[in-house]
Amino acid sequence: MALKILVTGGAGFIGANLCEKLIEYPETELVRVFDNLETGSMDNLTSISQNKKFEFIKGDTRDFISCSEVSKGINIVFHQAALGSVPRSIEDPIKTNDFNITGTLNMFYAAKENHVKKIVFASSSSTYGSNSELPKLEERIGEPLSPYAITKIVGELYAKVFSNLYDFHYMGFRYFNVFGPKQSPKGVYAAVIPLFFKEMIQGRSPIINGNGEQSRDYTFVDNISNINASALFNENPESWNQIYNAACGQKTSLNDLYHLVANLVGYSGQPVYGPQRIGEIQDSLADISKAKRLLGYFPEYSIETGLKRTFSWYERNQAFLLS
Repeated sequence: MALKILVTGGAGFIGANLCEKLIEYPETELVRVFDNLETGSMDNLTSISQNKKFEFIKGDTRDFISCSEVSKGINIVFHQAALGSVPRSIEDPIKTNDFNITGTLNMFYAAKENHVKKIVFASSSSTYGSNSELPKLEERIGEPLSPYAITKIVGELYAKVFSNLYDFHYMGFRYFNVFGPKQSPKGVYAAVIPLFFKEMIQGRSPIINGNGEQSRDYTFVDNISNINASALFNENPESWNQIYNAACGQKTSLNDLYHLVANLVGYSGQPVYGPQRIGEIQDSLADISKAKRLLGYFPEYSIETGLKRTFSWYERNQAFLLS
């Protein structure tokens, strides 16, 4: 079967890596990217921009008419468009709500109206909020600690309601601290790993917020592309209409992460410690047994392998990292 695929937010870091994966399948006839380029970049799509299967449409998921137009004739939607970052949501909850709730609802309803049977969407480990249990199990979330977490919980709720009311099948993936090639260190809301690489490559000590003992399940982006792509040919009805942890299943403290990056770069300086960020959890580790059981998912890349691949990409693209 020829597949026509829509990727919202496909010019972003995760979306662009996913597009590179999806376009490789011989069954893929079209990979249509829908992005407003507010946080994404056409530079992220350079590797596939000349592929005859690729199509780019600039637009915004907050506009329902645009969502409806781009989803016509599509077999499956990968909804990656979102305004990320817990700190950004605390600074501007209204904008975060518009992008992540209104944009998601628009995309879900547009897909439903255009008889798109399957939608795969990005959720977040932030949904676990105040629940301090480790590892994180999909059925046990806590109270949200940020507006961003609220928007991701609402997206999951809409997916479940749509599956109950309409001919609508979904998979939601709770991403755990994704990193890898194309992830930008620019801006005040940049993620920690590209910031560590940028600062150390330039001979500067990065800032660690808090004491550095907080831990995360850092997940290489190719693992995320793989788990998303597993939905393409999955016909097992039990695996649909489910939320999954999308992670590595490996816990790493910020201090340990610092030393892993420093060893790769060859940096011998010490970190600078700053205040703890509000709205962020202390520890995070995913239980990925559900994804293993229902999707056959196995994280191919450990954090060490992922960091090596990321560093290699940054070395080849230093203008991206240092501009």
